[in-house]
Amino acid sequence: MALGRGLQILFTLDDGLVIETVIIPNGNRGRNTVCVSSQVGCAMNCQFCFTGRMGLRRNLTTAEIVEQAVFARRLFTSEVGSIRNVVFMGMGEPLQNIENVIRAADIMVDEQGLHFSPNKVTISTSGLVPQIKQFLRESKCALAVSLNATTDEVRNWIMPINRKYNLKLLLDTLREELRLKHKYKVLFEYVLLAGVNDSIDDAKRIIDLVKGIPCKINLLTFNPHSGSHFQPSTNEKMIEFRNTLAEGGCVVFMRPSRGDDQMAACGQLGNPGELQAPLLKVPPRFQTLLEPLV
Repeated sequence: MALGRGLQILFTLDDGLVIETVIIPNGNRGRNTVCVSSQVGCAMNCQFCFTGRMGLRRNLTTAEIVEQAVFARRLFTSEVGSIRNVVFMGMGEPLQNIENVIRAADIMVDEQGLHFSPNKVTISTSGLVPQIKQFLRESKCALAVSLNATTDEVRNWIMPINRKYNLKLLLDTLREELRLKHKYKVLFEYVLLAGVNDSIDDAKRIIDLVKGIPCKINLLTFNPHSGSHFQPSTNEKMIEFRNTLAEGGCVVFMRPSRGDDQMAACGQLGNPGELQAPLLKVPPRFQTLLEPLV
């Protein structure tokens, strides 16, 4: 089996709804990652995310979540390496389905379950503050937080959850909660959108925003899709952004896109159908910059 840039798996559930799971090759034999879904659709309506166009259909059960990882393991042979990592970065906002997600993660790390290392199972969130507190207190697994903006103005627009839990509240919560976690680092994910959040001033603001938070920062390429306002930052801009963060003392990585050629990359999963979540009003200073993709 040749993985190439990724393998997309569709699961039809008992009620006929469909979810997507993606297997991401690492490039090194034996270190593949399975990206699992936690909901059918997503209610967060992040403006750069295709899945968010669907709205939320329903939460997945614990069994439906775990089965994605079980199936991925069964699918693989020694020829392509085993599944070593699980990321809850597929369809849905995991912490909106927190009880099932924590139970599923517990099964994945249990010696009598799938026996993954807790630091190899990562749950991603757009920033649901009460659930972040619960997760950090109840789970041993890793946490990734989608940051994606350095001001409330921009984050309110591209990630509407920020209107309820703004940057200060989100980051102060992480700063406080991580004082209780020994040798634990949160992963901040940051999708670079050309002309929106990729300036050197943005990079400098990140350095200030994450002070006092044990963390790593993962810079991601935006994966375009039909109807999107946004364009990906250039590779040169991403490198400049990364270098600014590194010079400011941040631990920072750049991750190339995987699966974007088959609509299987981050932010591309799902099928919105006819009824779609609304696009939000673009702030005036960005209106001349952004044009919908054809």
